[in-house]
Amino acid sequence: MRTSARLCTLVAATAIGLMTVAAPASAHVSVQPEGAAARGGYATVNVKVPNERDNASTVKVEMSLPAEHPLSSVMPEPVPGWEIEVAKSPLDKPLEVHGRKITEAVSKVTWTATGKGIEPGYFQKFPLSLGRLPENTDQLVLKSVQTYGNKEVVRWIEVPEEGREAEHPAPVLALSEADAGHGTSPSAGAAPTAAAQDSGVRKAEGDGTDTTARWLGVTGLLLGALGIAAALFTGRRRTGA
Repeated sequence: MRTSARLCTLVAATAIGLMTVAAPASAHVSVQPEGAAARGGYATVNVKVPNERDNASTVKVEMSLPAEHPLSSVMPEPVPGWEIEVAKSPLDKPLEVHGRKITEAVSKVTWTATGKGIEPGYFQKFPLSLGRLPENTDQLVLKSVQTYGNKEVVRWIEVPEEGREAEHPAPVLALSEADAGHGTSPSAGAAPTAAAQDSGVRKAEGDGTDTTARWLGVTGLLLGALGIAAALFTGRRRTGA
């Protein structure tokens, strides 16, 4: 009986340990390109905003564009249930784009909910067409602020650093090598179709390819632990006999 109890304790501890290791990290605001986001070109990106609270909805999202890498074109796609405001600021140094001189650039995009917002357990995608992407950097840091209906404000503004995990990391758009055949005109960053827009809000668990793989792995490890425990228990019984 003591051997059986010890084996049960071992299996339970193993299961808890495996589940802890496999638990997903806290979600945060991120930006994901659709296809390539090449330096010097145009790209469509999705600003992905998960709701991290179980008692309040996200009602406002603000994303700042870096002044050190101004973009001549920032166009949001309409999102049902959200009002969009695009703010511009004058440039210290005008940009030359397609033979035109650009003296101001978008500095901030704000999405404000006109309905329920992003409810607990859900996330929302906000599409943006961006360009021209800078050629003198390999990433754009897009600091963002998330506001909940209970007035809580979460600032995703910490610049990621190698070797240090930020508690509230700013979204980062990684830029790839320039490709002459892709992303060189605004049309390359065209907004998603209406069908894609309608699917912008999904249950958080539904965006779970990685989660599914993670739990399948946990299940396999757990079954393996149970098999080992059963073999040990059977061996003890035979020895005792």
